[in-house]
Amino acid sequence: MWGLSITQAGVLIPGSRSSKFGGNVSPFRSKNVLRSATLRQQQAVRPVGLFSSSEDGFGFLKRFQKRKPLEKANVAVPTRPLVVPEEEKGDDGDFDASAPPPFTLSSIRAAIPKHCWEKNVWKSMSYVARDVAIVFGLAAGAAYLNNWFVWPLYWLAQGTMFWALFVLGHDCGHGSFSNNKALNDFVGHIAHSSILVPYHGWRISHRTHHQNHGHVENDESWHPMTESLYRELDFASKFGRLSLPWAMFAYPFYLWGRSPGKKGSHYNPNSDLFVPSEKNDVLTSTAWWTAMVALLLGLTVAVGPMWMLKLYVVPYWVNVVWLDVVTYLHHHGYDKKVPWYRGEEWNYMRGGLSTIDRDYGVFNNIHHDIGTHVVHHLFPQIPHYNLIEATEAIKPVLGKHYREPAKSPGPFPFHLFSALAKSFAEDRYVKDEGDVVFYQNDRVKQQ
Repeated sequence: MWGLSITQAGVLIPGSRSSKFGGNVSPFRSKNVLRSATLRQQQAVRPVGLFSSSEDGFGFLKRFQKRKPLEKANVAVPTRPLVVPEEEKGDDGDFDASAPPPFTLSSIRAAIPKHCWEKNVWKSMSYVARDVAIVFGLAAGAAYLNNWFVWPLYWLAQGTMFWALFVLGHDCGHGSFSNNKALNDFVGHIAHSSILVPYHGWRISHRTHHQNHGHVENDESWHPMTESLYRELDFASKFGRLSLPWAMFAYPFYLWGRSPGKKGSHYNPNSDLFVPSEKNDVLTSTAWWTAMVALLLGLTVAVGPMWMLKLYVVPYWVNVVWLDVVTYLHHHGYDKKVPWYRGEEWNYMRGGLSTIDRDYGVFNNIHHDIGTHVVHHLFPQIPHYNLIEATEAIKPVLGKHYREPAKSPGPFPFHLFSALAKSFAEDRYVKDEGDVVFYQNDRVKQQ
């Protein structure tokens, strides 16, 4: 019921040096006209599981290595007729955000300084040491003071730090933490298991999200519901998905049971999320998760349920809210609705350009600049400490296709509450047909 999709057998991944992805096409086009054969050549199909997590779907190195036999997840790829709806016009004249851009993925990549791609393991580990030290320091300080003026402040601070740990594990999953896969997996398991996330199960589904970002059916994270599915939901399901603040507590339930119309679990190696070769990875992460649950139960017996509630359980749920809010806002809630794609209208670059950067004020550095989301989605191998510089480098290439984030009016990003509430009120579903679609709702008459 949380609007999160599944892995598909065929996903579309760009080549690293090919200029065909993104398309060297004019930004001007007629509406409701079929794309030419040139646009159709913008996509390449491969089964999930071909590339390692460190490459995260780009395959920059695999082109020089021996190919392994391909495996297909047990999922069908939906087919759609090419029916292009009316596109929205921006405030800046005839600019159409859903039109094929006049640049390529290669040209965006070429604008990024070479050093932005370099991973410094000592720098990455310093962020781990910083975050872990703060987590234990906050817990020790709150336990020592132990008064009800301090506890709410502790919950907010510690929940934010749990979220920061999640982002470090997220970087390990992308391979942007270091060039050592064993180190990435070890740190990823420590960071994610500590906050009850199955590292490999999540890593694989998140890879699917990046490989299919902006695709109505194939995306994995907060993708739109179709109108027909929306009409079929009962009141409780609609309320749970579309009413604040309940939807912002979705993540643990998503890990267990997926989203409307989908099946599988991040803990089950036989889920449609995974291919057979990933079974051992999934079992390993489930074992780490189980060990963490056992540790928490042991600590509960040792210090008592109330102490564990105050020290761990409440901060855990603050972390969940951070995760859901940030993930949602990176794909929803811009002033002008962003396009979602199907069929031949989708390609990797256009899907990535539909993501949204956000300014989180004082939290930008604390949660490792995850708000610089566009360049991260296009090139997830870039370390988090280089994302800001990389974003500045690609802005001249993207032009109007880059959505400048609204600046936080102060240290705390209160301006994002209105964007979140507005999106939940207006963004309900997309049409069942059409290869370029926008969110709609029942209360506003659609043109």
